[in-house]
Amino acid sequence: MKTTGRVLTLLALALPGAGLPVLAGEPAADVVYRGGHVYTADRHDTEAESIALRDGRVLAVGADAAVASFIGPQTTVVALRGRFVMPGLVDAHMHPFSAGQQLTKCNLNYATQTVPQLQAAIQACLDATRAREPDQWLEVVNWNQEVMLPEGVTTSAATLDTLNTRRPIIVLSSQGHSGLANTRALTLANLTAATPDPVGGRIVRDASGRPTGLLDEAPAFDLITKLLPTPTAAEDVAAAGAAAAALNRQGVTTCLDAWASEAGMAAFAALEKAGHLTVRANFAPPINPNEAGAIDAAVARIVGFRRTYDEGALKPAPGITVRNAKLFLDGVIYAPAFTGAMVEPYFRNAGTEAKPRWVPGTNRGPAVYFPPPVLAEALVALGRAGIDPHLHADGDGAVRAALDAIAAMRKALPGADIRPAIAHDEIVTPADFPRFKALNVTAALGFQWAQPAGYTLGLTRYFGPARMKILEPAGLLARAGARLSLGSDWPVDPLDEWFAFKVAVTRTGPDDAAPAFRGRLGDDPGLPARSVLRAATIDAAYQLHADDVLGSLEAGKFADLIILDRNPLTIPGPELARVRVLETVVGGQVVYRADDAAPP
Repeated sequence: MKTTGRVLTLLALALPGAGLPVLAGEPAADVVYRGGHVYTADRHDTEAESIALRDGRVLAVGADAAVASFIGPQTTVVALRGRFVMPGLVDAHMHPFSAGQQLTKCNLNYATQTVPQLQAAIQACLDATRAREPDQWLEVVNWNQEVMLPEGVTTSAATLDTLNTRRPIIVLSSQGHSGLANTRALTLANLTAATPDPVGGRIVRDASGRPTGLLDEAPAFDLITKLLPTPTAAEDVAAAGAAAAALNRQGVTTCLDAWASEAGMAAFAALEKAGHLTVRANFAPPINPNEAGAIDAAVARIVGFRRTYDEGALKPAPGITVRNAKLFLDGVIYAPAFTGAMVEPYFRNAGTEAKPRWVPGTNRGPAVYFPPPVLAEALVALGRAGIDPHLHADGDGAVRAALDAIAAMRKALPGADIRPAIAHDEIVTPADFPRFKALNVTAALGFQWAQPAGYTLGLTRYFGPARMKILEPAGLLARAGARLSLGSDWPVDPLDEWFAFKVAVTRTGPDDAAPAFRGRLGDDPGLPARSVLRAATIDAAYQLHADDVLGSLEAGKFADLIILDRNPLTIPGPELARVRVLETVVGGQVVYRADDAAPP
């Protein structure tokens, strides 16, 4: 399909045996992939054998014999040899700029650790950078706080103060909701017993009120991270490029940075200007809880970012949009933070350690970070500005608050094409399942979390049996008619989309999981593989207001596709984790090819 703006209505022709429209009289394709299994993710879930591309768009999809008519003297013909082609993945909730930056930091790599193991790993980073003693900061990332051993172990500044260093240290949880600082870092940030908790954050304190070193939620640990040296513009661009390359290897062609900083937007914009952007980058700058008293100004700031960085109408070459805004409504449901806002309280032990008796307590987590009238006001203001709200809600209380605010927005702006998403939805009250469909809300889910693991099974005592049965309710939401989208949350978790798909289908963990973490999680039925692929393509594209040009392989749409080494629609669920991406194409250009994938 040419990019000259011709309308796709006239001269539509159905390919024999394909049932898909192409344009009659079109010139020869730039490239034709043939002899494979092409999954289109269109509204009929059509499957074909060949796909033809021209000028960064899909020219035709259909049977080999039909698409052969688009092969000309200059057409590159790729023999798929039965391999699987599908639309490129659309990851509608992640943090790619942050992930790119973390690739160069002291990285704990999500490991399950004891306190001595944690200390040893950080000491190794210190030893490798001795030239930075005594004053340069050490930033440690991807600390898997929720699964430290033994269960219930605590950490504090003292955990880090024993290390052989004089440097200030900040350790950031992979979940993105906690930090741990050593005493020198607390001193440099002037955090004392007199320091008040920032709005939306918590400084964990000892019995005397002094900070322990643990900091819950970004407003709290930002009191320290704001002291870190600012990366250079060149370092930021390198981080953006590294993230894009990692995404392409996974088959991701479009992503949403769901907590976008101006530095990140500027870095990706510079990458695009240099002609090196290989992923469609969408950004959702945050509206923070401390802006609750100035919603109009906060929305104006988001609109200002759109004016600066959004490139307008989408085109075949990857570009940048700013059409979403992120609002945190709570933290995380997991221990030890328990900052997820709950409808019913967490359980507490009314017995003893030796003879526990777990009963409903009084702690429902924090109040939702935005009061209901303010949240509704924010969503209405965003809707009027043409900005789609993207809401972080981990606990069912936060999910309900999000749905209530969206209902108020729908009432205030009837008929408006606003596409809100609620991210995570790790626990949802069953009465709220059908509200997703009724309010046209997309649930952006981290599929990889729906497995038996320390962070999920560790909730058993605090949630009780009824809630544990519906933890990570992807299948239950789908049964209620909710639209789901892929939201890997990278780097909160490792970037492994195909393992996440395996978990979504089987609700089981890795093949080598410890005995305590084998079997399925809860009673949720899981998702069929076809539903997972749609969540990662056309449904995620809908959430991003881009389903008219992205998310499916149809004539006229952008040529974003991936080639896989096996068919994820026919293999057993556990094998999904072993799917390999052989080639990634964005706007008709190959941006990744596996070393063992033969070029055309």
